[in-house]
Amino acid sequence: MFFGPLPLRELEGAILAHSVRRGSVSFKKGRVLSAEDVTALRDAGLTTVTVAKPGPDDVGEDAAAARIAAALKGQEITVGAAFTGRVNLFAESRGLFVPDVERINALNLIDESVTVATLPAFAPVEPGQMVATVKIIPFAAPRGAVEGAEVEASAGMPALRVAPFRPLTAALIQTRLPGVKDSVLDKTVAVTRQRLEAMGGRLVRDSRCYHGEAALADAIAAAGRVDLLLVAGASAITDRRDVLPAGIERAGGVIEHFGMPVDPGNLLLIAHIGETPVLGLPGCARSPKLNGFDWVLQRIAANIPVTRADVMRMGVGGLLAEIPSRPLPRSGTVAVEPPRAPRIAALVLAAGRSSRMGGSNKLLADVGGEPLVVRTVEAVLASQAKPVVVVTGHMAEAVSAPLAGRPLTIVHNPSFADGLSASLRAGLAALPADVDGVVVCLGDMPRVTPQAIDRLIAAYGPLEGRTVCVPTVHGKRGNPVLWDRGFFAEMAKLSGDAGAKALLATHADQVVEVPVEDGGILYDVDTPELLAELRG
Repeated sequence: MFFGPLPLRELEGAILAHSVRRGSVSFKKGRVLSAEDVTALRDAGLTTVTVAKPGPDDVGEDAAAARIAAALKGQEITVGAAFTGRVNLFAESRGLFVPDVERINALNLIDESVTVATLPAFAPVEPGQMVATVKIIPFAAPRGAVEGAEVEASAGMPALRVAPFRPLTAALIQTRLPGVKDSVLDKTVAVTRQRLEAMGGRLVRDSRCYHGEAALADAIAAAGRVDLLLVAGASAITDRRDVLPAGIERAGGVIEHFGMPVDPGNLLLIAHIGETPVLGLPGCARSPKLNGFDWVLQRIAANIPVTRADVMRMGVGGLLAEIPSRPLPRSGTVAVEPPRAPRIAALVLAAGRSSRMGGSNKLLADVGGEPLVVRTVEAVLASQAKPVVVVTGHMAEAVSAPLAGRPLTIVHNPSFADGLSASLRAGLAALPADVDGVVVCLGDMPRVTPQAIDRLIAAYGPLEGRTVCVPTVHGKRGNPVLWDRGFFAEMAKLSGDAGAKALLATHADQVVEVPVEDGGILYDVDTPELLAELRG
């Protein structure tokens, strides 16, 4: 790949290496320069510009990242759209993230242009949480490096997967000595139940017995059939021959391992009776704070075998004192929210009067056997934007009727005659409080594709200053536009028929132009001639 300054005559098709601001020209880094862009640079008085030009043996950053991410993807993982050489991967379900550590390391050693970053192995994840990101460092990567990364990622089982938590059933047995309060045992039951239910499991029974080998063996025999048996002692286990391991063995169990290099949680016992795993709990298991018991319990819930060697390899990272990744109820510490897919909603503005259509409502015009508004809405529904809100106004019942039965919300704007801003206001008010942003779509733009909307969502990055995402084709801006929720209050104060377009100039530093291969972002059906062209 060429990188450096080039004269204007050689710039067309090159990638701008750094943002350029001079006079009326304001081009951002990463822009693919068109002939019109080159003319604008010449008019601004520039003679050379620093650019990147991929060669025939290079793969563009977005294509390279998308190829590698697709090769990495395994069970219960979703791949996001590529933008600026980055593709994020997200968990589809609650479970444990399971990367092939050796293969990820091998992939990262192939070439400096290709990088993959992931969560730690066996990290618990929620649906929509980011688990990994593929980033191509320069504007293009050598084809050999991309192909090598694909081979490494595809060798054997997928290198990244999520093992979903199964609906585990468990029984808890607590031994007791004279003087032990019921409230202490009750608290252990409550904490254990919460742990299991957080992973979709259930504590189906709990029982209590004297802290003795024979009494424990009898309690185990009476526990019934469950997926997991938990035993909490009135006194901590101090040796393989202590009361709890002896009672488990007397009940027909086999002790696999005692102790673990995780603190808190050192005194954990792992055993089995037939096919049923049995855990002798450390004293810290009575607390909701993260401890070694959680690590083993999570793997069992995700149906991942836990061997003696697995436990003995948990020392690195096993100092769990106070970490910010889990709420600590007693101390009041607030958990840090893990990276996740942005919650981006969609508004489809379909309230207009079609004043330039000669009296007919363009949204109801038949296009290929269905109303134009249906074609627009179905493309939005096929995107990653959720939820979808459609704002109606003029001929509201007629516009709403063909949309019935689809997973969307319809909001009526009685002030539709006041212009686009009134519909925008009505739609914003109907959005859930937890959305991060919204893609504002126009009902008369049926050629916008789901892929274009997904690319806007992939470009959205508030931590990097990308809070307004505008699609472009050959440098020309179009619709829809993605807005961060931080702009909602300002958008709700707009008036007239211009929508939020006026805010783009006000917040130019927050705007990112998102190139798309979709001419539909420039095509709105405003006249009978354009409708005829669409039908053709």
